[in-house]
Amino acid sequence: MRFRVALRGGAVALVLVIGFLAGVWVDQAYPEWVPYIGHRSASRVDLTEVQEAARLIQADYVDTNVDTKKLSQGSVQGLVNSLGDPYSLYFDPEQYKRLQESYQGRYTGIGIYLSFSATYPTITGTVPGSPAALAGLKGGDQIVKVGDKDIKGITPEQATALIQGPEGTKLTLTIQRGTEALTFTITRAQIQVPTVRSATVGNRVLYIRIYQFGAQTSSEFARALKDGLPGSAGVVLDLRGDPGGFVSAADEVITQFVTSGETFETHGRSGVNRHEVGKQHAAPTIPLVVLVDANSASAAEIVAGSLQVHNRAKLVGTTTFGKGSVQEDFVLSDGSDIHLTVERWYLPNGVTIDHKGLTPDVKVQLASAGDAYDVAQPSLGYAKDTQLNAALAVLSGQ
Repeated sequence: MRFRVALRGGAVALVLVIGFLAGVWVDQAYPEWVPYIGHRSASRVDLTEVQEAARLIQADYVDTNVDTKKLSQGSVQGLVNSLGDPYSLYFDPEQYKRLQESYQGRYTGIGIYLSFSATYPTITGTVPGSPAALAGLKGGDQIVKVGDKDIKGITPEQATALIQGPEGTKLTLTIQRGTEALTFTITRAQIQVPTVRSATVGNRVLYIRIYQFGAQTSSEFARALKDGLPGSAGVVLDLRGDPGGFVSAADEVITQFVTSGETFETHGRSGVNRHEVGKQHAAPTIPLVVLVDANSASAAEIVAGSLQVHNRAKLVGTTTFGKGSVQEDFVLSDGSDIHLTVERWYLPNGVTIDHKGLTPDVKVQLASAGDAYDVAQPSLGYAKDTQLNAALAVLSGQ
């Protein structure tokens, strides 16, 4: 069986070109494919009332054409919701299919990166060449409406359900850009999104942005180091807005910079699992700074926190999201999935960041999301990116 552990981030920025269901999300090394019947005894779970309710609905509900499949899925959804865990989720077969595609960086949507808050979601960037980029959407734009629906306070899951859809279908967005209210009608398309982009900034500094830790991140990151390290005086690793991803990818990114010790550890029912540094160290001594913010979550926090604990990097930015749990995908017989919290993770020093986040060594606010450096459009520069400029200042002082 293939093993992938999932730790998705919470308030999360994600690429809404997907079937990505966040609050959630990407974190892992492929979700474990384990038959439901292979798990621990559920003898203490009394499902008498659930079965009784199902029989009553089928026998006495006013309409006779009850969709039993939806009834069954709703029951499972209710069981998962009753845990009160925002990271344990139920995905119907179609949702899970889209989630799997998102692990591979393949999406059907418009190609935007979003961050979420109590108000309206903010676009933090667009995928180059995507429908959103071609339509003129920009970082810093707030999405006020999808169609006629006001989306104030929307969750990542809800936003995904509204914004993604079949290829070739149209989507109308109402955007707030400063004092302007703009309307865009965009046609959804298939999009392949790289999880890593890099460029040279400042005085020979290699800048690497990881958008999420997906299936291709390890190889993309290794390639960025191989191509960019020669002649570089330092590295800025940008994990801002990164919701997390595959645990294996997090391990491998840490290993590029750290030569020995523990990357992180997980605690679960089966005990403690210690993740050790691997063997490939492309940049064990080069000066390193990591950019983080409130939407850096989960696997992104593993990387940033581990590098900080190993005294390998300074963190610059704002306190991170604070997600210290690990999820695993359990596929049910109908192709649906339970994305279940199975472990909690800890930094190499034994500290948990759950509900607390990581504290940067250098605290710097970004005035607005649109001020962040867009590595996909390097010609725009980074003059307004106070966090990146602070990181460059830290490197120049080392």
